[in-house]
Amino acid sequence: MKRGYHESPSSSVGPPKSRVRHNPKGDTNFLEDESTKNFARKVADHYSARTNQTLEEREASPIIHLKKLNNWIKSVLIQLYAHRGDAVLDIACGKGGDLIKWDKAKIGYYVGIDIAEGSIEDCRTRYNGDADHHQRRKKFAFPARLICGDCYEVRLDKVLADDAPFDIISCQFALHYSWSTEARARRALANVSALLRPGGTFIGTMPDANVIMKKVRQAEGLAFGNSVYWIRFDEEFSEKKFRSSCPFGIKYKFHLEDAVDCPEWIVPFHVFKLLAEEYDLDLVFVKNSHEFVHEYLKKPEYVELMRRLGALGDGNQDQSTLSQDEWEVAYLYLAFVLKKRGQPDRTQSNVRRDKGQMNISKEDIMYVSGEA
Repeated sequence: MKRGYHESPSSSVGPPKSRVRHNPKGDTNFLEDESTKNFARKVADHYSARTNQTLEEREASPIIHLKKLNNWIKSVLIQLYAHRGDAVLDIACGKGGDLIKWDKAKIGYYVGIDIAEGSIEDCRTRYNGDADHHQRRKKFAFPARLICGDCYEVRLDKVLADDAPFDIISCQFALHYSWSTEARARRALANVSALLRPGGTFIGTMPDANVIMKKVRQAEGLAFGNSVYWIRFDEEFSEKKFRSSCPFGIKYKFHLEDAVDCPEWIVPFHVFKLLAEEYDLDLVFVKNSHEFVHEYLKKPEYVELMRRLGALGDGNQDQSTLSQDEWEVAYLYLAFVLKKRGQPDRTQSNVRRDKGQMNISKEDIMYVSGEA
């Protein structure tokens, strides 16, 4: 693997230089303007339109080793923090790409929610074992529910009142879509806090704002990238000044070959950490993906997992590896873990799992919107 990364741009979690004065009303008065709704719909349409790939199409992807590396990172997070019998909430679950990872962790119950209707339908198909992109596998061992809705707008504590509390909540490569406004960012964290049990864990991955800011400031113009990705900021940031007093709504266009082509938003991690603390979520760790790989590849069990997933080849006949350009894309992301304050109530019934299904029909999918 080609590595040229020695610093840890996101490993520092010290106090910010200036405390952001947040809206004291928090997310209680959730207001969403038309442009925000349009961007959310654009993101949903983009992911809905992406079709499930056959194994052959997937292996032919120009970023196949990056995808496998990202799967390795998510697998490590799940192996580190998920326990047998856990109730899991998968925020922005997409097409259900992590279902097998959760099954291997022997969880007891799964709820997936995503804004994209097409993705939820693909997730349903994958859960039922009917997808033609993958060899038919054994049925998943846990019951599940699927919900279609904007988890950065809807109050999920009402929707999932009978399912909570959850032992672990996951949001992979999607939390930055909540950062278009402070209200949406707060709603995302309020949902996590309301549904996670005391002592429960919130795991996730998202773009590393420190790296992106550093790269745009070093670029000649407002765009940078390589053969597999590019990022471009709008002209409103022509002076490359990003005010700390306005940490929400810093939009850029992101294109990643065979994966992403839609607007995204910067998430200054020190602001994210402070905001999470307001919702009783304390940081356990944050690591840039390069740092994450360096640390966990020191552990034999994760080396073997990397070999099986094939991000670095299979260690046998397949000697292919992550390209330098893919490795540069990995540098754009970080992994984080937060923990809900408090001690779990051992006398409390963990979760009412009779709402889950072992085979999900189209009619079983719940559609929610607004203040549902």
